[in-house]
Amino acid sequence: MSLTRRRFLKITGIGLSTFGLSHSLFGDEKKIEYPIAACDWSLWTEGPSALDLAKQIGLNGVEISAGKPEDKIAIANSELKEQYKSKMQETGILIPSIAMGLLNDAPLASEPRAINWILDTIDSAKELNAKVILLAFFGKGDLRNKNELKSNEVAEVINRLKECAPKAKEKGIILGIENTLSAQQNMEILEKIGSDACKVYYDVGNSTYNGYDVPAEIRMLKDKICQIHFKDGAFYLGKGKVKMEPIAEAIKEINYKGWFVLETGLPTMNKVNDFKKNLDFLRQLFS
Repeated sequence: MSLTRRRFLKITGIGLSTFGLSHSLFGDEKKIEYPIAACDWSLWTEGPSALDLAKQIGLNGVEISAGKPEDKIAIANSELKEQYKSKMQETGILIPSIAMGLLNDAPLASEPRAINWILDTIDSAKELNAKVILLAFFGKGDLRNKNELKSNEVAEVINRLKECAPKAKEKGIILGIENTLSAQQNMEILEKIGSDACKVYYDVGNSTYNGYDVPAEIRMLKDKICQIHFKDGAFYLGKGKVKMEPIAEAIKEINYKGWFVLETGLPTMNKVNDFKKNLDFLRQLFS
């Protein structure tokens, strides 16, 4: 009996995120395919049903949201996790990462419940075979005030991530910080945390719009990048301000082996067609 990719994943329990670049395992050594997911909030379809939409589009996975700022966040709910597991088995769609966007409104630096949220999400990520947790630092949680670093907030974030990192490492989970800082500033934060369970969740759109040299930053961060968001404001990929070809060259050069995640807009408000167009662009870019 021939072993299809999907059956291989089901038998072994290994997600694409476990081994990164997967295509060479299935016979075609000339071409490497990166697994590609989309954010559930960009799909405008949160919850397990987002996996149905991802399958319709042709994606490999969905980055799901952890929930809102509540004493017990949604992703810690056992019933919800079982719904996700059932939907993954039904669709073959994986969950490479869980995004803690709630930290934008309830910042890690100041929210008393934030550490427990992260610890609960680590447990949930392990159950769902998600290898990355996105820790967001935008809005109220931004670590910059205009162009100045919020030193006190950064110091507190470092202390709190030092507290969470041991459990993340034990569970095989990466805590990915996504923020408005430069690659150099993020490297300094990671050095102070001192754990390989903390890395950078890089966003090519955010970094471009913040005025950074994205290919240079990717080359600087190298294996400190755990996952990559692709977006370009309201534009289709390749049609806006983000110069995709030099970025692709840099990603290939550092031998990145993780997921690409679409956080793209909906120019025509047609979820399936707009995401298919961006998905096709990204696959062609890296073919």
